[in-house]
Amino acid sequence: MRTLIVANRSDADPGFVGAALLARDARFKVLLREDEWGVPGPDSYDVVVSLGSEWSVYWEHVAPEVDREAVLLRQAVEAGKPVLGLCFGGQLLAHALGGAVTPAPAPELGWHLIESDLPDLVPEGPYVQWHSDRFEVPTGAVEVARNATGPQAYTLGSALGLQFHPEATPEVVRRWCVGGLGELARSGVDPVSFIAEAQERADEARARADLIVGSFLSGALVSGTVGT
Repeated sequence: MRTLIVANRSDADPGFVGAALLARDARFKVLLREDEWGVPGPDSYDVVVSLGSEWSVYWEHVAPEVDREAVLLRQAVEAGKPVLGLCFGGQLLAHALGGAVTPAPAPELGWHLIESDLPDLVPEGPYVQWHSDRFEVPTGAVEVARNATGPQAYTLGSALGLQFHPEATPEVVRRWCVGGLGELARSGVDPVSFIAEAQERADEARARADLIVGSFLSGALVSGTVGT
């Protein structure tokens, strides 16, 4: 299963999602957003995973990189290839499919519950969140999970966009916390408790990520049409 991972150089660890893909015989090719690369054609891969980022989709100084990835994601969806977007990746996927991405009313950091209409695809339960933007569900897509901040998951054809981080292992959370102490302080989130909870919830987080990946790859998506 030829799997493209699109990520930033500083944060290219697919964590629990990567482990679930490897368990299903995935072979990874990593495309770093900061590097120069041509958009690969849909015949050259089977699955695309777009990871999170410290970027915002609407930042002008990364517009060429955002536009290039948006072309990749849209072409993949149009070709019927499974596309999984995680946090920024879910936002960029929404952008690629015609949805808006805007600042959230407040940053969402730490462990947060979501409500799901399709628990066999997106199980309910607390997930790691680390974002200050939110996506609008694209026209033709189906919102399948949400919380008070906004939509948390949607499907459109072969695509699944998530606002949260099912991939976040304890090691990933620890690394994010070390690099984001100021942001955590501004949001009133204790990094020690955040990391400890990631360790305590590791088994359940791993199981939820595996369920999401398995259901996603098996085609358990709500049908939709690509927006214009």
